[in-house]
Amino acid sequence: MAIFKTNIPSKLPNAKTTIFTTVGNLARKHKAIDLSQGFPNFEADKKLMGLVSDAMLHGHNQYAAMQGYYGLREIIAEKIEKLHNRSYNPEKEITVTVGATQAIFTAITAFVHPGDEVIVLKPAYDCYEPAIEVNGGVTVPVQLKGKDYHVDWEEFRTRITPKTRMVVINTPHNPSGRIFSKTDMLQLQETLRDTNIILVSDEVYEHIVFDGKEHESASRLDDLASRSFVCASFGKTFHVTGWKMGYCAAPAELMHEFRKTHQFAVFCVDHPVQRAMAEYLKNEAHYLELKDFYQQKRDYFLSRLAGSKFKFIPSQGTYFQLLDYTAITHESDEVLARRLIVDYKLASIAISSFNLNNRDDKVLRFCFAKTEDTLEKATEILRRVQ
Repeated sequence: MAIFKTNIPSKLPNAKTTIFTTVGNLARKHKAIDLSQGFPNFEADKKLMGLVSDAMLHGHNQYAAMQGYYGLREIIAEKIEKLHNRSYNPEKEITVTVGATQAIFTAITAFVHPGDEVIVLKPAYDCYEPAIEVNGGVTVPVQLKGKDYHVDWEEFRTRITPKTRMVVINTPHNPSGRIFSKTDMLQLQETLRDTNIILVSDEVYEHIVFDGKEHESASRLDDLASRSFVCASFGKTFHVTGWKMGYCAAPAELMHEFRKTHQFAVFCVDHPVQRAMAEYLKNEAHYLELKDFYQQKRDYFLSRLAGSKFKFIPSQGTYFQLLDYTAITHESDEVLARRLIVDYKLASIAISSFNLNNRDDKVLRFCFAKTEDTLEKATEILRRVQ
């Protein structure tokens, strides 16, 4: 019997094991404290977990509606209107997704044709570019500038061509921890105004913004909202990343095309969790108090670095903090990140792999969504690093 051997070229020939998997495996091998990957090491609210159990016990264990449980879509629409003064029709303009990653992949798949260009701001979370590539699109990277990772809007405008189909942004931004200001969003709106370019706005850290600042959602501005898929994550918001639960909001015309792909990719999302989220979201404090909760963790982490040689600009949002190590060594970020794991038993992420041309900014990314005990042990190590 002949054995099939494929000579079909890969659709993702340059795809490698993600840095998160690589670092995670190395951290486990060396029993390192893991501040590399973006998930909490503390439990979610027992009330939320109880609501999931209640939903299962009350028989909500079969398929949900393809678009998502209507009660959840309705309360998502109410939340967006309260926070951003934008009205979305829960029947036609909101879809519940398997986390924000699926929402982003689905939006790209629904609209990017072979040869279309998609502008991506670097450093960028590593799910964007493979989704573009597997759909035949061409990533057009624009590097964020300086130690504060700001957008050079003049350079951004030069990257737009007649082939530009889409722009992907992320605010609050992973890995830098910066947020897009209102001025940034207005610049983006004016740049895209007279085009047919679609915006995918990754807003998974929408409720984690510090120092009295506000999250400037793409849904706040009329022209941006009219062309945007706003993608969000309940996993990030409620400390349940393993539940893979998110949502997407977009105008009806865009969402109609989105759902054509969504229905054949996943059809629907975990039903009992949707029921639980709908009930849990009725208490606004569950998400409005998140900024204070994580700012306390950020401030604790940074305060415990006193006496170390690391420098930093406090994170404006997300639960990540960049630390500048130029006063310690001239090693590449990848070399130092490995040395921290092997010699000091502490894992972080080197962000050069997310930058254009692997630009090495001599910073490492640390996740502070951890217990105080974990942060205390981690910062004690950081104070010893030479």
